[in-house]
Amino acid sequence: MPELPDVVVYLRQLEPRILGQTIEKIRLGSPFVLRSVRPPLREAEGKKVVGLRRLGKQIVLGLETELFLVVHLMIAGRFHWKKSGAKVSRKLGLPAFDFPTGTLLLTEASTRKRASLHLVRGEEALRDFDRGGLEVLEADLASFRVALERESHTLKRSLTDPRLFSGIGNAYSDEILHRARLSPLRLTRRLTEDESERLFRAVQETLVEWTERLRKEVGEGFPEKVTAFREGMAVHGRYRQPCPACGSPVQRIVYAENECNYCATCQTGGRLLADRSLSRLLREDWPKRLE
Repeated sequence: MPELPDVVVYLRQLEPRILGQTIEKIRLGSPFVLRSVRPPLREAEGKKVVGLRRLGKQIVLGLETELFLVVHLMIAGRFHWKKSGAKVSRKLGLPAFDFPTGTLLLTEASTRKRASLHLVRGEEALRDFDRGGLEVLEADLASFRVALERESHTLKRSLTDPRLFSGIGNAYSDEILHRARLSPLRLTRRLTEDESERLFRAVQETLVEWTERLRKEVGEGFPEKVTAFREGMAVHGRYRQPCPACGSPVQRIVYAENECNYCATCQTGGRLLADRSLSRLLREDWPKRLE
């Protein structure tokens, strides 16, 4: 799922292309992506884009007459910038927004269509899409600690909870916890002051660093290779590969449709965290430590 760095880069590259431009036409490749009916989508046609913003992991196009297009890319949704009138893919295409400067396509490379498009009117209606998470790049240490300790959860769960922190997902939470040298299963309310400060610095440094890396990678072009698995990541998506800090093989915990990657040497003192499926299968044969 595109997270804060990816969304920020999308917005930076959309700004010179569509800000101040009029939506000439909206073509729906799939009706299921549209999750609202009032106001009708056709009201957005003929309206100028007057603002762009991020709302968690969502991208918001502010239009004239206080209309807002809210796009959530979910796991497999991606934006593409094409020449005017570009064809909507029958298999992957969702909506196409035609501008005088080109066409903005939204695709989803998945059989499970989760990406969504809403059209709402007014700031009050837009607030319904705000999950309330802390904007960590605008926060200080004190407000970060308040958000972190609001509920007693594991660090992994808390960092990826949009009600607590805005824009952080599965990929960057792995990178943040590795940089902070903290276990993903450490409970939030058991952190020392030094550990919570270390985590705060890791959150800000990781998100800023990756936003800048992605911006440089894209240059003046449009981001076409948005992925959760990137060259240069320390642990995310690097199961069994060497940790760049210590050389130990990266470990993982598999749960639901996600996995958590971590380094046992750097983050858990050599202890292997129980995998919900594999550790139950192996039971007594499940190794407790990396060695």
